[in-house]
Amino acid sequence: MDPAMFLGRFDGQSKLLVRALLCGSSGAHRALEVFHRQQRANPDMSLSNFIETLCQDEVCGPDRTGQPLTVGPLVWLFTALLKKNLLSFINLVYLSLPCPPVLHLLKCLCQDPHRTPWMTAMIRQLERNLEVHNEEPLYTPHCGHRLKELSQRLVGSDETGGWAKCFSRQTSECERASGSSELGTQRKRKGIVLALDSDGEDTGQESKRIKVEVCGSESRDDEEKSATTDDVLPEHIKVSVLQIKELLESQTEWDQSSMEMFEVLNDCDPGQVELLCSMLRFPDLPEQTLPKLCSSILAPSFDFSYSTAATLIKSLLLQKILSLSEPASRCLVTAGTSLCSRYPRPVCHALIGPVLEEKTIGNPQAELLNRLVESCLDSHYRLLVLQMTFKMTWGEAVLSIIHSLLDSRLDLSEELFTQFTGQLVSQGPKFTKSVKFAKMMLTVLTKYNSYVTAEHKQSLHSCLMVNETFLKKSLQAALKRITNS
Repeated sequence: MDPAMFLGRFDGQSKLLVRALLCGSSGAHRALEVFHRQQRANPDMSLSNFIETLCQDEVCGPDRTGQPLTVGPLVWLFTALLKKNLLSFINLVYLSLPCPPVLHLLKCLCQDPHRTPWMTAMIRQLERNLEVHNEEPLYTPHCGHRLKELSQRLVGSDETGGWAKCFSRQTSECERASGSSELGTQRKRKGIVLALDSDGEDTGQESKRIKVEVCGSESRDDEEKSATTDDVLPEHIKVSVLQIKELLESQTEWDQSSMEMFEVLNDCDPGQVELLCSMLRFPDLPEQTLPKLCSSILAPSFDFSYSTAATLIKSLLLQKILSLSEPASRCLVTAGTSLCSRYPRPVCHALIGPVLEEKTIGNPQAELLNRLVESCLDSHYRLLVLQMTFKMTWGEAVLSIIHSLLDSRLDLSEELFTQFTGQLVSQGPKFTKSVKFAKMMLTVLTKYNSYVTAEHKQSLHSCLMVNETFLKKSLQAALKRITNS
């Protein structure tokens, strides 16, 4: 079915999600971005209408000429790729959705006559995640049989281990569920020989080598991670981590006892805090959770060290700010301003500095940083941010931050103004056509004219000579009006 034909069935918000799901192999992540933007704009939005429309009955055309018309859910008419993107998207957001509509959608997809083995596996996995009783393995009986045979080929005919050990239990369950005791003998080696033997002995040896290396690497990583957690975190902190994780995943309101869970942070050193942030996946938290979380960790009972505060701020905010493609949500602004007001120095070093160093930032990041600077930082920390810009390559977004700092009439020392003038001269040639740079220069020449010495004036004059904006004459006139003391 042509996608344009079923788009009209959806409301405005749902239509944007469907269009995102149509974006090829990246459709699921595109839809997730759209969903997060919609949540930022309206925290009360839900996907109920979207799922309800997917499950509405539609007339389905026959597969072949001569077959009768049938009636089925609209989602049956989606292409295989669109169904795959839809299931991948649901897998990313199911924790924030009510269970009944999701189960209804999964039931519709489970009855789809054109579902693929991948769809079947994902549906069963989602049902398990939603704690629906489903003992069926994620793979088909045929797939399980072939995997077992493959593992036997890779490990050796006389021993069983690795993949064979992994799949033996679930394959037995699959055989019992299907009621066919002859499944193994009917297909023994038949399909696997065709799939593998065409490449000869070398392919088998290479597969074995790759399998051993990958499994060994994963095993070592898991062991190291587990050992690190056991060594670094005391038992009471591990218990608190589980409680906080459950709180963050729940949809309930937070009370005083919920906030007290975070008091465990007072017992952690900076290294343990970093590990705790990673275990709780702070960078991936929904933005609507941030105000409640920040309110909890900013309670009077908390007084974090610089390192602990910097770790928390970086984990909670940095990736969210760097990924902005539109103005920051109210929740993100609230979290940023509350943390910046309480811990200005850690915010400067762990958040503002790293954001400014990113060459790909744009207006959304600049607007948020300007808001933090103007509303939360006193003159001392504004000077610190200005000095940070001396160590990086300027872009339009950085110019916006510098201009905002200069507008606040900073109390510059002679040495600091000389360093800033040097930056203007060295980085200025890149901005000969930049109106933003020209406006910043005009602010320097009008609000900071008392700082300009004869040496500064000569350097600034050479900088203005290459300016190509409509403000060039105004800049030259402002420089000419400055008299040297």
